Amino acid sequence: MRNKIRENIQSIEGRIARAAERAGRAPGDIKLIPVTKSVGEEEARILVELGCSELGENRVETARPKIEALGPDVRWHMIGHIQRRKAREVVALFDRVDSVDRLDLAAELEKRCEAGGKTLDVLLQVNVAGEESKGGFTLESVQDALEKIKDMPHLRVMGLMTMAPIVDDPEEARPVFARLRQLAEALGLKELSMGMTNDFEVAVEEGATEVRIGTAIFK
Repeated sequence: MRNKIRENIQSIEGRIARAAERAGRAPGDIKLIPVTKSVGEEEARILVELGCSELGENRVETARPKIEALGPDVRWHMIGHIQRRKAREVVALFDRVDSVDRLDLAAELEKRCEAGGKTLDVLLQVNVAGEESKGGFTLESVQDALEKIKDMPHLRVMGLMTMAPIVDDPEEARPVFARLRQLAEALGLKELSMGMTNDFEVAVEEGATEVRIGTAIFK
């Protein structure tokens, strides 16, 4: 298992580097965030031993045992939808929330951070394609949301996140990634978390600073 995971990561990193070079970017400017939601503690530990210091999870229940087992040297990203009643646990467990998709969630995270004496890095999730099945701020509402969240002293907005529609041809996702990059530039935000197993190379070409990969690492 360890060898397979190592080989898969090396392959992905090579593909990231080539995509970056096609776009005239430095490969080192793009971070791979392995997503461990579909695997257990053993696989997550292998990732850490292979040098992965940041991991992504989408549910508190599956993340907690891995976070507790792997200790403080791993930086954990919450990448999934968060119910307000889970905000306290999210703040306690995670180092960054990449999926702030509505203002009431931001307010609840702020409240829990204040109570815990913690400042939390966050990304605002944007539903660029306007898909009804996905959460996120609309393109039109992001700026107003950003201004309101800037008034929450315990949340630090680092950038934007999006999930492109699932399509057979990754090229079809390119306009989504390009639009998020344009929005981030307009808002003065640097971090762009976009691109997953099926489309991360296009996302890198369009400016992703982070790609979230699960399936391609563990297949």
